[in-house]
Amino acid sequence: MKLRDKYKYAILTPTSMGVRLTPFNGQPVYASRNFEMRATSAESNVLSVSSHLGLSAKVLTSFVKDSPISRIIKDDLAARHIDYEGPEVNQGGAWGYRHQINIADSGYGSRGPRVHNDRSGEVGLTLNTKDFDLQRIFEEEGVAVVHLSGLNAALSPETGRFSLEIARAAKKNGSRISFDLNYRASFWKGREKELHPIFHEIASVADILVGNEEDFQLCLGIKGPEAGGEELSEKINSFKEMIGRVKEKYSNASVFATTLREVINSNEHMWGAIMLSGDEWHIVEPRAIGVLDRIGGGDGFVGGLLYGILKGWEAEKWIAFGWATGALTVTLNTDYCQPADEEQVWSIWQGNARVKR
Repeated sequence: MKLRDKYKYAILTPTSMGVRLTPFNGQPVYASRNFEMRATSAESNVLSVSSHLGLSAKVLTSFVKDSPISRIIKDDLAARHIDYEGPEVNQGGAWGYRHQINIADSGYGSRGPRVHNDRSGEVGLTLNTKDFDLQRIFEEEGVAVVHLSGLNAALSPETGRFSLEIARAAKKNGSRISFDLNYRASFWKGREKELHPIFHEIASVADILVGNEEDFQLCLGIKGPEAGGEELSEKINSFKEMIGRVKEKYSNASVFATTLREVINSNEHMWGAIMLSGDEWHIVEPRAIGVLDRIGGGDGFVGGLLYGILKGWEAEKWIAFGWATGALTVTLNTDYCQPADEEQVWSIWQGNARVKR
């Protein structure tokens, strides 16, 4: 995959930033009184792999002016080596704008995690290209890969238009476009006629498409895997057939990927992945991984996949590195991956958990 020779940013994403509240020690939310608060968003989570490993990364977002939560988010992004740009929006009083709140426990053993999203009035609803100089960002500075998420595209009519205009600007200026469909039923309810054309256009110009069977069916109208087939080989073949149908409809893309996950319990998953690059299939058959907190694992996979593409590696290494960064993410308290170095990631891929002194 050929990338522009000169650019200021290796990877960029539009996003609505917020915070996550997580109980200590894997306890459920309703039984807890002590919580840890961290900045988060699915899209910025993807960037963290590249930013921690030395590539330049940036988010386009919006902030609540003079908010202490905004300060926490900015400090967190800076600590992750991620640049940020966006307007400071007046709160408008106590009942005005705020940053989204994600309230989620990690689950434990036989008790699965539960997530409660509190997004009413979030400042990210106001995202608008008039607040950003797209000519400077894409023509003058340059961006190698733009990562778009269906979460942000479906958030509101404004963010849908924002995502479309970012995709158009990226395409015009030679940036590669990554699109993780990220279907959420609560975002789509009653808005199918509005959202289908937006997702179709973004997918039509995307170079990299990521999604599971639900994403491809409900966002793009692609027939999903056949029901049944308990054998792993049958499941993989069904996924390959689905991806083949996606490729036929969205032929601009050259990379298609999906993760495979089987939950044994909250702390043990079978984790795998499928990727089609050009006409070549790359498959990581699911194998057991330990899980501290599963949220963010999929974003970690996409982040590692894009890092491999940005580094110019062979395609077989993209999916291996993405598998391993996803596996690393679910061992951390943060929703985002924080690799120490490439060696740590490759050790996870190799199944090497020995002490490094």
